[in-house]
Amino acid sequence: MKITIKELLTDIENYTAGMRLELTGTVYTARDQAHRRLAGLIKDKKELPIDLKNACIYYCGPCPSCQGKIIGSCGPTTSSRMDVFTPALLDAGVRILIGKGNRNGDVAASLIKNKALYLLATGGAGALISKKVKSSKLVAFEDLGPEAVYRLDVEDFPLTVGIDAKGGNIFERD
Repeated sequence: MKITIKELLTDIENYTAGMRLELTGTVYTARDQAHRRLAGLIKDKKELPIDLKNACIYYCGPCPSCQGKIIGSCGPTTSSRMDVFTPALLDAGVRILIGKGNRNGDVAASLIKNKALYLLATGGAGALISKKVKSSKLVAFEDLGPEAVYRLDVEDFPLTVGIDAKGGNIFERD
């Protein structure tokens, strides 16, 4: 199903675990160190470098782009490494998370509490996914290199709902 992030956000509770989506809109990349910094800023009540309200965070550290390309390979990283920071980001307004692999119980509960979604991108398909990126811009934590926060505009980004806003979890199916 082709859908924009804006459309997804307006009806987020109607998307259930296992649904396939082709998402269009703005996502922010963030991996371990960016999450640590964002969570620290939230805890210390300091200004954030990006607006987290209704944000979509993609657990990805894109490779540098080759000549003539917008971005290098940009596949998902293992999401569980961000679990310790995720509830704080969801409480701060993040509504969509993209990564790979299952999440812990605290994250699942926080997704329900915040009416948010966890979407799955296909691991090992970073070169293919990069073709769905229409623009890329560094927006925070430049010193982190590929783990900095990038603003990506994506079109028809292939995803599957992993954990929905009501607690449905693709990893708990028979």
